[in-house]
Amino acid sequence: MFIKSLSHDESIAEEMTQDTFFKALKAIEKFDGSRDIRAWLFTIARNTYFSHYKRNKRQIDIDSLGESCMGVQIVNHLMNEEDAFIVHQFLHSMTDPYKEVFSLRTFGELSFEKIGRLFGKSAGWARVTYYRARKQIIEYMEEKNDERD
Repeated sequence: MFIKSLSHDESIAEEMTQDTFFKALKAIEKFDGSRDIRAWLFTIARNTYFSHYKRNKRQIDIDSLGESCMGVQIVNHLMNEEDAFIVHQFLHSMTDPYKEVFSLRTFGELSFEKIGRLFGKSAGWARVTYYRARKQIIEYMEEKNDERD
């Protein structure tokens, strides 16, 4: 269901789901149990999805993804070298804590719990701050894309 919501194509979703479980079975001894196994599988599925599109050099249809998949938009921008530079420029101009929370989550791959602890706040605070930063970046990138058109 997760991959189908990203790909909007049942046959691609089925293929990537099989790839996901194949990769998971090959790497099961690396799973340390510190996280929920579902989160680990979702991470493998997400990476499989993005690798598939990067390998086939297809563009993700951002307009069809909707609000629930805003993270896909960010990753799509970061996969494109020119867009990635624009995102980094905007990120550099953002105010704290948005800039730091977004960077720690996206590039440092820290959990919301750890980010919250770094700031002396809750995981919920870190999650909200991250989503607000992500929304700012997406809105900025949409403005840039409109200027290009």
